[in-house]
Amino acid sequence: MSFFKKIFSKEKKETLDKGLEKSKENFFGKLSKAVAGKSKVDDEVLDDLEEVLVASDVGVKTTIKIIDRIEARVAKDKYLGTSELDVILREEIAGLLSESGSGEQKDLISEKKPYVIMVVGVNGVGKTTTIGKLAHQFKAQGKKVVLGAADTFRAAAIDQLQVWADRVDVPIVKQSMGSDPASVAFDTLQSAVKMDADVVIIDTAGRLHNKVNLMNELSKVKRVMQKVIIDAPHEVLLVLDGSTGQNAFEQAKQFTAATEVTSLAVTKLDGTAKGGVVIGISDQFQIPVKYIGVGEGIEDLQIFNKLEFVDSFFKKTI
Repeated sequence: MSFFKKIFSKEKKETLDKGLEKSKENFFGKLSKAVAGKSKVDDEVLDDLEEVLVASDVGVKTTIKIIDRIEARVAKDKYLGTSELDVILREEIAGLLSESGSGEQKDLISEKKPYVIMVVGVNGVGKTTTIGKLAHQFKAQGKKVVLGAADTFRAAAIDQLQVWADRVDVPIVKQSMGSDPASVAFDTLQSAVKMDADVVIIDTAGRLHNKVNLMNELSKVKRVMQKVIIDAPHEVLLVLDGSTGQNAFEQAKQFTAATEVTSLAVTKLDGTAKGGVVIGISDQFQIPVKYIGVGEGIEDLQIFNKLEFVDSFFKKTI
């Protein structure tokens, strides 16, 4: 179907297919049982489909939205065979992802220079790894990248970011553990301007101790950055661990309440059957998914493309 034309390289598509394998097997195993022996989509099939979607971590609200849309198509067409259900689901899920802007980005960064990305997310979601892989991608495009270690509450966070800076061979601005995160952000932006950098990626503390403190801290980091670059940050990227399923929804809720999040990266999808979380979070928070992590390799942080994602999610293994 031309609607699902291939735009990835073969290697990246194979990595995506493999990364979503557990999610796909979990979803289709349950879906096959739901439609077994049925020839048409009726109320019973829709009830079973609702359970399958919720169990696949799509989320209750998004599931209801999908079911309502399929019911509308059944009512319009009078008859809908279960053999057509895969195609209908592909189209409706791709439509939902489009509405949130997921997979729509043509340019990863704007022409603003330096383009400042502030990265947020709790500890353990793959935040530092995502920053390192992003730095690698930008550098491979010929961009001059600077990292800022503003997660100063954990010595390990600074050390981990240094490891990635060394690996990718990009400069890093850091201070000692316990330093003021806003001060690190300020120094990073000043250094980036002097170095004529194209992209700045600022790491921030990954604590959800309470929403008020988190909000105050992130607001301060933003305010101080704007003393150097008036409209910084240009992007606030929230990193979520896809393998945590519904817990990722709660993290998104907390961070979107604490600061304005403009894009999402969903990591660790290769080790989980909870890939449906990408669909639910994108829909419920109306924030575009920009990157997905589908493997351990440095190239395995992929730019999210909704059509390729849906194609891989629904590709049946022969």
